[in-house]
Amino acid sequence: MNCRVLLLITGGCILGTSCFGQATVEGVVALPVGHEARVINERYEIVSEAGVLKTDPPRAVVYLVGDLPKPASLPTKAMSQKDLTFHPRLLPVEVGTKVEFPNLDDTYHNIFSYSPTKRFDLGRYPPGEKPTPSVVFDRAGLVTVRCDIHEHMRALILVLDTPYFTITDAQGHYRLANLPAGNFTLKAWVNSKTTRQQPVDLAPGVTRHVDFP
Repeated sequence: MNCRVLLLITGGCILGTSCFGQATVEGVVALPVGHEARVINERYEIVSEAGVLKTDPPRAVVYLVGDLPKPASLPTKAMSQKDLTFHPRLLPVEVGTKVEFPNLDDTYHNIFSYSPTKRFDLGRYPPGEKPTPSVVFDRAGLVTVRCDIHEHMRALILVLDTPYFTITDAQGHYRLANLPAGNFTLKAWVNSKTTRQQPVDLAPGVTRHVDFP
């Protein structure tokens, strides 16, 4: 018996599905006051104050959550070691992403994390180690990355269950484009203890302005 499937299309979208690549959301996240601004070349540090991990100067990660499709594949990301620091120091990734940790210094590193989200220890490895040591981050949450040899080195990997995210600039401005249409929640991760959220209704061809005061 032959069956026919009737697809009702409205406004460029198939009824009952999300319409992708047409909506935009932008705005400003009110960032906490940092220390002396060190924004040259967008470099910032990971600091801990009263048990709260954050960037200094402050940055926020803004991301969209809801009923979103999973991509067929994920790009590999990198967090390198150069001049005895991590680059970048704050890295948002989607769940399931492989992150490589290339050693670009002229000394050994030993990258590890004791975070509940992802515990790992890559062991001591030299500059240019091949294959590049890597970790797959398969659970959402915050991961603190350290070096067992250089105690001052610290970075954060924010593992998100969404493909739509961005880091604000120094003034808290953000912009997320090519988003699906529909009803979602927009979140702003400010530090390890603070994540703000607001509902957002996205429509094809429309730019929504959403601030996080």
